[in-house]
Amino acid sequence: MNPSTMRPFPISVVAMGPGSQGDEAPEYLPMPQGMVTFSAPRLPENVSPAALAAATRLLGDFVDAAEAAGLGGDASLDLLSIDPAVRDVINQSLGFGEVSAFTTAPAHWRVQETAFAGFWRVLRVVDDGRFVADSLSTGAIPACLIDAMRSTASAELPAPDYPVGTMNAPALIEEIRMQAASYQPGQAAHVINLTLLPVSDADLDTLYGWLGHREVSILSRGYGNCRITSTRLHNVWWVQYFNSMDTLILNAIEVVEMPDAALAADEDFVDSVERLREYLDTMAEAD
Repeated sequence: MNPSTMRPFPISVVAMGPGSQGDEAPEYLPMPQGMVTFSAPRLPENVSPAALAAATRLLGDFVDAAEAAGLGGDASLDLLSIDPAVRDVINQSLGFGEVSAFTTAPAHWRVQETAFAGFWRVLRVVDDGRFVADSLSTGAIPACLIDAMRSTASAELPAPDYPVGTMNAPALIEEIRMQAASYQPGQAAHVINLTLLPVSDADLDTLYGWLGHREVSILSRGYGNCRITSTRLHNVWWVQYFNSMDTLILNAIEVVEMPDAALAADEDFVDSVERLREYLDTMAEAD
């Protein structure tokens, strides 16, 4: 597959914390001012009728399978092996949604929610820049992100040394360790809102240093801007919200399989199936 045929991911996902924003810190796109609402992609332009018809058929079969499987299922469409002209029509048709993500280990995955919530573009990239996997899949979140967290984090993490100036770091770290050790898939998130707690700079530095920022990074742009980063401990995530001036306004630690801010909801998925069918009807009329 030629990487030049792929549309670039529109946003950067970057972990935040003390010392992470030095002179070489990346620039971000302007933050949204309010809630991101659905906007249907534009119909593909300058494509052959044959490619448009083939893409419409493929997506029609896929949405049938997605509806039958539901959000908890895993409908998937391999895009790597199809005709590049058809793939380009699908690229143009799906648009971009609220959530983007990438992993840096054990494999390089790139994930982009489409304009239809619960429908995801999932790509695997190797070191020379080639895409070795490219698929359209459904679900609350692609499994590769959860798998990457599990394979790169530890089940246990010894407590750190506590420098002078720490106040609540020892208690918070023991709480995190206990909650991570007892967490079971499907449980509600255990949330520690650091913004509302009396924590010193030494406490925050200790927490950042102990948990770190690891190999899964997610950006959700539903309400404002939320950056989610995996840590060194299983099922423990940094969840940080920023305002339109890129100022951190809520800093939290969540113990959960995947924070809710990254997940597609059942009702959104049902709406997506209906909207995608309507969009495919329009594509068929343009054929």
